[in-house]
Amino acid sequence: MTSAPTHAKGLEGVIAGETEICNVEQSALIYRGYEIADLAENASFEEVAYLLLVGKKPTPEELKVFQSELVSERKIPELVQSFLKQSGDLVNNHAAVPMDILRTAVSMLGHLDAQCQDNSADANLHKSKRLLAKIPTIIGHMQNNIDGRDFVAPTEDLSHSANLLYMMTGEKPSPEAEKVMDVSLVLYAEHDYNASTFTSRVIAGTLSDMHGAVTGAIAALKGPLHGGANEAAMDMLAEIRKDIGPENDNAKILDWMHQAFEDKRKLMGFGHRVYKNGDHRAPILHALGRKAAEARGPEFVRLFELGEEVQRIMETEKNIYPNVDFPCGMTYFTMGIPVPQYTPIFVASRITGWCAHIMEQHANNRLIRPRAAYVGPETRNWNG
Repeated sequence: MTSAPTHAKGLEGVIAGETEICNVEQSALIYRGYEIADLAENASFEEVAYLLLVGKKPTPEELKVFQSELVSERKIPELVQSFLKQSGDLVNNHAAVPMDILRTAVSMLGHLDAQCQDNSADANLHKSKRLLAKIPTIIGHMQNNIDGRDFVAPTEDLSHSANLLYMMTGEKPSPEAEKVMDVSLVLYAEHDYNASTFTSRVIAGTLSDMHGAVTGAIAALKGPLHGGANEAAMDMLAEIRKDIGPENDNAKILDWMHQAFEDKRKLMGFGHRVYKNGDHRAPILHALGRKAAEARGPEFVRLFELGEEVQRIMETEKNIYPNVDFPCGMTYFTMGIPVPQYTPIFVASRITGWCAHIMEQHANNRLIRPRAAYVGPETRNWNG
């Protein structure tokens, strides 16, 4: 009998392929050669989306054309709108959550896209732009229906980030809110072979279509160990606030954390499979979120102070650092975004990385088919 092949649980540390899109290192996160802090400081989300999808930094004229294309594709088909008119009932009265609604709506878009079955580079790029443009509209219509309001039509005079906020509320966001959202989308846009991206590449590797691969990626992102961590982190902070009372009593926070440690509870928004010394996206978003909290008032500042104490305890006692989902939860809450929409907003950003990887997989494809180490019973006879 041959010995079982070696393996890594969860594929940890395994190099599963090559990519030109993103490099994740302990000290840097790089999109096509550009470091994330540089992009967060100096590039708009539309520029980053173009970089990821097209493969290069846009010229001013290329950016203008790209923005115009996105604006022209914001409206969604009537059939998808009809489905979204049921989203409030599905979420409020049944078992669905917003990520389920978004997953189904994206799948429906595939039925209505004339290029759905075409995996050529040109068709894939056009589909990528359409998905990028339409996902904020899906999120907005969904939230409008959940809240019992009429749909807000997409507008032509707002950026991708501002339009995303506008679609949910019907109010044009302040420049400060637009900037916070824009940077958060830049930070979430791409992260090499994470669970959802790898899912999309496995699906694309069968030569399935882009809408199918993105639908699978959304399903993967929904999980609380991946994209859903930003929602789970905010839920955890809300639980701590409820348990300790309205004031941030550090002794009570410490007691709560020690009980969580004793119960071996998984504290969401902390730790990362790759970043062992801290996710360098986290302080970028934390700084922006705290500034927004200071502008909104003491209640929101107290939330960040609570988060900072939780973070201090985790770092001091467990040597575990926050990932970007931890400040994201606090930041989006400060902006008034409903918690169940945090992960759909993640999709509004990561769609760029997914589509870039799907295009890369289709362009240089090999079926992704790993082996498994069998640990079941030895061979035996059915009749005896």
